[in-house]
Amino acid sequence: MIAIDHSRSDPLSHRGPPVDHLACVRGLVTAPFGGSGFHHLPAGLPPDRRGIVSSGEDRMEQVTTTSGDGPRRSPESGGDRIRRAAYELFSRNGVRDVGVDAVIAHAGAAKMTLYRAFPSKDDLILDFLRRRERLWTEEWLQRESRLRGERPQDQLLAIFDLFSEWFARSDFEGCAFLTTMMTVNDPASPVRRASVEHLANIRGYLRQLAEEAGVADADHFARQWHVLMKGSIMAAHEGDTGAASAARELGVLLLRSHGIAAD
Repeated sequence: MIAIDHSRSDPLSHRGPPVDHLACVRGLVTAPFGGSGFHHLPAGLPPDRRGIVSSGEDRMEQVTTTSGDGPRRSPESGGDRIRRAAYELFSRNGVRDVGVDAVIAHAGAAKMTLYRAFPSKDDLILDFLRRRERLWTEEWLQRESRLRGERPQDQLLAIFDLFSEWFARSDFEGCAFLTTMMTVNDPASPVRRASVEHLANIRGYLRQLAEEAGVADADHFARQWHVLMKGSIMAAHEGDTGAASAARELGVLLLRSHGIAAD
């Protein structure tokens, strides 16, 4: 279990005021942050900021109403603000370098509010990883790759087109599942097990596309494709903004080696 550090100061204190993400999603109506999920989001939003729609001054979300006055804003609960703050800080700085006190300060919530919802920092990290899977894996990676390609092999290659745009962003932050997994060395840790499971879910999507494309050994192919994805992400961390293009080229060769036409 990752110990809660009560003495850690906010590591973001030198970064200035939070970015106002409301400007990025004006007109977007979402479910409450602690609800069942988000409706379809604009393709242009970066995967590391999807769902982060409030600034430090305006911690409100839009919700759908049935009154004749149109959409109204409903205040978030303290627990929702905790979840939102944890998602933003963990995505940006990683789970190891963000203390619980920093999350509380960023959320503007009471310490007991966090403890009621999350007895330990591990519980908060697990919630973050579940949210990341919904926003990054499902709403961005899977949805956008499906939209960008007609054939399953095109959808596989579209992943690297998405990565190319992502890697070029100044706020590129990498794969939260990989960075979290590498932070926790204990294989029995719930956080490490959850990170591995979320990575396996990505391979499940790759395996599905491989099966649709007619690859004979879809599971082996999915593992190969995932290696290309993870390798390109790590190369982008080194500063190689062309890593996605290089991985795409290898992807074309891999598809052809399995008898699948690709370009």
